[in-house]
Amino acid sequence: MNHAKPAWPIYTGGGTPHDGIDRLPKPPPWRNFSADGAGAISRHIGEHRTATFRPDQSTVEAVNAAIFLRRPLLVSGTPGSGKSTLAYSIAHELGLRDVLHWPITSRSTLAEGLYQYDAIGRLQDTRVEHPDEERRDATFRAGRPIGDYIRLGPLGTALLSEEGDKPRVLLIDELDKCDVDLPNDLLNVFEEGTFVIPELERASPDRLVDGKDGTRRFEVYTADTNEKREVIDGRVSTRVFPIVVMTSNNEREFPWAFQRRCLRVRLEAPSADRLAAIVEAHLGEVDETAQDRIDWFLGLQQDEQRLAIDQLLNVLYLGRTPGIDWSSAQFDSLRETLTTKMGTEPGRANRTPPA
Repeated sequence: MNHAKPAWPIYTGGGTPHDGIDRLPKPPPWRNFSADGAGAISRHIGEHRTATFRPDQSTVEAVNAAIFLRRPLLVSGTPGSGKSTLAYSIAHELGLRDVLHWPITSRSTLAEGLYQYDAIGRLQDTRVEHPDEERRDATFRAGRPIGDYIRLGPLGTALLSEEGDKPRVLLIDELDKCDVDLPNDLLNVFEEGTFVIPELERASPDRLVDGKDGTRRFEVYTADTNEKREVIDGRVSTRVFPIVVMTSNNEREFPWAFQRRCLRVRLEAPSADRLAAIVEAHLGEVDETAQDRIDWFLGLQQDEQRLAIDQLLNVLYLGRTPGIDWSSAQFDSLRETLTTKMGTEPGRANRTPPA
């Protein structure tokens, strides 16, 4: 007889140390961080998300139009409708490099997306090497290249390109969280396709002038791990416009001038068949219990009690965890926690999912 303890629960709140963490099962496929390196993790999660993503024809046409016209896409829709996944789907199907991801917050600025200059790190390095001021000044002029202290952001990396390069896919996620100035700031960069790095533009030319053509060439880090690219005369210019996917949850309106320079597309909530395909791709066969919960989820959508697809997947994943009995009243609060309607506080009752 197997007396092994079930996986759930691990934490009991009893205060006595134990080895329950050893029973922790493998993570959900969409939360697997075991790949090597940040790029590999992003690629792994992105590929998994695109496994069942099938945009409708109008979305496909909008993507193609944006690629041909070299215009950014502004994608709206409810959480879980696949807005971010669209960027990964484009990169995956076209065989492009890892998606450059720029998550937006209320504090995000254009400079954050373009580049960062580590002035403090540069100063600290020179102080360590040469404490006295005179020799420190000389180190600034003849020490490590200034490019070692500059890293392009996701937008800057996407723009830096040469003839013959394949375009990068740039995901500017949840743009509607930004402050009022960022859309217009982005518009200027998208229209011009270039920006200046003042720290490089001002750099002393005495050791940086290229003898062949008189240009100043700097190698700077990109948003890709440990990769460096060349910047000429302190100006980043695009020769191959990136495929830009900007997502919005419709939390705010954007300036009309910004909207008309984008191609706008709205992703609708998934159908029953698409939901079943998503569940099958993530968690395997859709049994009767899973189908009941999918029907419950769709019922909430029809009642305008919007839940994200992630919430449905969370319910189904934990529902298959040994030790959880969904027919038990003990887990009513857990079900409610997992399915709290967006915009409401935990503890506000939703329609209870089927046991």
